[in-house]
Amino acid sequence: MVEVVAVNGSPDKAKGNTARLLDNLLEGMHEAGANTKVLYASEVKPRPCTGEMYCWYRTPGQCHVRDGMQEAYPVLKEADILVLATPVYIPLPGDMQNFINRMCPLFRPRLEFSQGRTRAKARDGVKLKGVVLVSTGAWWELGNLDILVRIAEEMAMKMGVKYLGGVLRPHAFVLEGDQVKAEEVYQATRQAGRRLIMDGEFPKELLERISRPLVSEEELRARWNSLEEKVESQKEEK
Repeated sequence: MVEVVAVNGSPDKAKGNTARLLDNLLEGMHEAGANTKVLYASEVKPRPCTGEMYCWYRTPGQCHVRDGMQEAYPVLKEADILVLATPVYIPLPGDMQNFINRMCPLFRPRLEFSQGRTRAKARDGVKLKGVVLVSTGAWWELGNLDILVRIAEEMAMKMGVKYLGGVLRPHAFVLEGDQVKAEEVYQATRQAGRRLIMDGEFPKELLERISRPLVSEEELRARWNSLEEKVESQKEEK
């Protein structure tokens, strides 16, 4: 059975747009027979990596920073698929950035050079085979999420596993006010989860359905600018 572990890096945890997209993806994966588990970065509360590389050379496989990551490591070791779920900030919420950095103990400095890049090796007992990105943003263009795609791709490459693809939703807040569009997106997300488990990959057409524009760029820009103008007006009144 495929073991899926998702790390939700949103400060909103189970209530935000990232969680809704992630929940539907995991629902589809579960329907296809996978076991799924969610960790919340803001509950783990990982402290920053000190960069001293104790986990590679002094205490191999063991992080010397003692916090919630100590309980997360055994869960992560069992994952066949790791799902990184996060909204785009600049570029990541702080706890999510710390969580990703603190995954270093799962890998050892057994380096190889492949396809023009240096890659590490997973430690014995780490089952990870692939990484998935789930990401949401507030701005109109899909390209606003490119930086997170790059992070997920780099992370998978450096760990020597496959980047399986991104479930991406720009201007995700629009879904909150349109139940028809929301259900179309979430239905495609559930289907994508099922297909990944059954086929080992996401169908391109489903990922495109999840990410498609919901309103025009002009309409979204007008919404944002009117909000900013309202805030400025209220400041002047005070």
